[in-house]
Amino acid sequence: MRQKEEIHRGKQLTNPHVELQFSDANAKFYCRLYYVGEFHKMREVVLGSSEEDFIRFPFSFITLAGPGDDRFILKQMPRLEVQSFLDFAPHYFNYITNAVQQKRPTALAKILGVYRIGYKNSQNNTEKKLDLLVMENLFYGRKMAQVFDLKGSLRNRNVKTDTGKESCDVVLLDENLLKMVRDNPLYIRSHSKSVLRTSIHSDAHFLSSHLIIDYSLLVGRDDTSNELVVGIIDYIRTFTWDKKLEMVVKSTGILGGQGKMPTVVSPELYRTRFCEAMDKYFLMVPDHWTGLDLNC
Repeated sequence: MRQKEEIHRGKQLTNPHVELQFSDANAKFYCRLYYVGEFHKMREVVLGSSEEDFIRFPFSFITLAGPGDDRFILKQMPRLEVQSFLDFAPHYFNYITNAVQQKRPTALAKILGVYRIGYKNSQNNTEKKLDLLVMENLFYGRKMAQVFDLKGSLRNRNVKTDTGKESCDVVLLDENLLKMVRDNPLYIRSHSKSVLRTSIHSDAHFLSSHLIIDYSLLVGRDDTSNELVVGIIDYIRTFTWDKKLEMVVKSTGILGGQGKMPTVVSPELYRTRFCEAMDKYFLMVPDHWTGLDLNC
């Protein structure tokens, strides 16, 4: 008995996840906490607060109407995304922790916890499971006049809005931004441009090296503080074999339609397109040093 107990404890130590179960008279409840220790350490580095503070903060469950005004957002994950994140997570923890400790700029919106919860009703035998992630709310404590979700592509990247109306209730896309900046360019200071560019290029290189695609730059325009709030989101989707097959079929015309650009591109192509577009979207305000080298 003693030997079996020690073996069981050894297995627990090598498992980074924790499972909890409890029940009442009507149902059994289940919760799996993924990478408990790693997330705990990362939250200490990123948030600089205790675990109790994290637990006490209010959460906003993300819906079609968008996130609320709470400090963190609770978002449902498809099952395939969970497996992608579990494979990617050790690299993610290392990247974020090093960036914060070494004071390297990063634009990745922080994922602070991933969970699977479920229940089984013993009365009618119904059951349900949900996979959830907790992430920081980039717009916490702010009033955004406009919000954009930018991927660097113009394919189906337009939202129809009422002319002359600006509202953060609708998340706008790349084409909406390009139409807006024709008359009202998004100018940022040279230092901000440099930090933003460094962050995006570094983050995109990290993501592409782990075969991540389809991420976005979420941008909010805060007219009160005259600031842009940015963060890279949705960086879990990987370039799996089915995406590779779709790209090959569409680009070679095996099933007809040759010459059409595939809707799915490789991680390296996605990274290049994303970085080039973000460089163009945000223009730098010239300062008194601009063009000085041209006079030398």
